[in-house]
Amino acid sequence: MSRDDDHGTGDERWEGGAAKPHDAAVQRAIVEARQEMLNFLRNRLRDHDEAEDVLQRFSVRALERASQLRDVRTMRGWLGKILATTIVDHQRDMIRRRRREADLDPESLEDYMAEPDPDLDVAICNCLYRLLPTLKDEYADIIWRADILGEPRDRLAASLGTSLNNVTVRLHRGRRALRKRLEQMCWTCPIHGFLDCHCEKAERIRAQHEAISREQK
Repeated sequence: MSRDDDHGTGDERWEGGAAKPHDAAVQRAIVEARQEMLNFLRNRLRDHDEAEDVLQRFSVRALERASQLRDVRTMRGWLGKILATTIVDHQRDMIRRRRREADLDPESLEDYMAEPDPDLDVAICNCLYRLLPTLKDEYADIIWRADILGEPRDRLAASLGTSLNNVTVRLHRGRRALRKRLEQMCWTCPIHGFLDCHCEKAERIRAQHEAISREQK
């Protein structure tokens, strides 16, 4: 195991394997990742406000279910499933609203399924691609190979000249650092492009975020 895996790094730019968010390049990457995801949702839903709402719900769910990463094969597939479920739930909510307004047949809601979206996996990959360079190199590399390319862990261990256990530990720590990036992406102001903004838009998103968190408890 490397010195960094045992004791962490002495570089003050790094925090838990992720460069601190006040770094300009890191902030830019977080904003770009958020915009990539938002663009996908806008195209999918055809409504800016709905896209913002789904993005917040997706982010909350991903963060709340972070412990599941111990049981799934890749972060890519895990995030993709959460995003797909979030879109389906949103669309079902819209159908419920229309049903109340137009007195639609309740059975139409139960039979509803979201249309297959071949671009969803691409959206997830683009988001991760933006965020990975903000992590320590060894974490970014192993997440790219294991979670995006799907390379088996035993092959990773052999190519890196290390143990399978070390690969597992490094992947766990890399995912933990990446989760911090996802959280920062969620809190980034869509107007001014930085964290902890207190403009009206940012405060509204923060309130939505907290409301969704309470709903899902």
